[in-house]
Amino acid sequence: MEPKWLEWAKKIQAISQAGLEYSRDVYDLERFEMLRTLSLEIVHEHTGVGTERLRDLFAGDTGYATPKVDVRGVVFRGERILLVRERLDGAWSLPGGWADIGLSAKENVVKEIREETGYEAEAGRLLAVLDKKFHDHPVSPFHVYKMFFRCDIVGGEAAASLETSEVGFFGENELPPLSVERNTEKQVRRMFDFGRTPDLPAWID
Repeated sequence: MEPKWLEWAKKIQAISQAGLEYSRDVYDLERFEMLRTLSLEIVHEHTGVGTERLRDLFAGDTGYATPKVDVRGVVFRGERILLVRERLDGAWSLPGGWADIGLSAKENVVKEIREETGYEAEAGRLLAVLDKKFHDHPVSPFHVYKMFFRCDIVGGEAAASLETSEVGFFGENELPPLSVERNTEKQVRRMFDFGRTPDLPAWID
């Protein structure tokens, strides 16, 4: 679970971003900019990340603030699940990443599987929509929804990529070290439940 200071900082940032977008009064704009600076100072105090860097990552958007979307593909070969080894941290994850504008959620997960594994896939049922703040991920400056889709391989072959160094299938009792920034052990194990019982209700926070 994310700490309360981060929850408060995110809320202050979202309020300030909306205020800067929709307010016209010069004094209100000044107050909303002060709120945005306050949110940056809170995160800086707890993380040590420079405020200018935080402004780029955390407070650089305009318009109404909305959650980011992360998509993950759940692919089985028999009773083994498809994972990729991330070059950034050397740990393993379900193939996926940030959803790109202009593509549907299913189109995004198919693209991510192709880019990270070399496989061509078709996306099927939505298995889960999770709010990252309720799970054991590292602290993040963003509010993130994670969407997991059951997918089937229809072509291609395993291949590493710019983002991934290995591609493999793993049984539930042989999982490698997982990239918890991207997926937790509980989340991956729940995907095995869907593999065994395809008609389980979707997991939604």
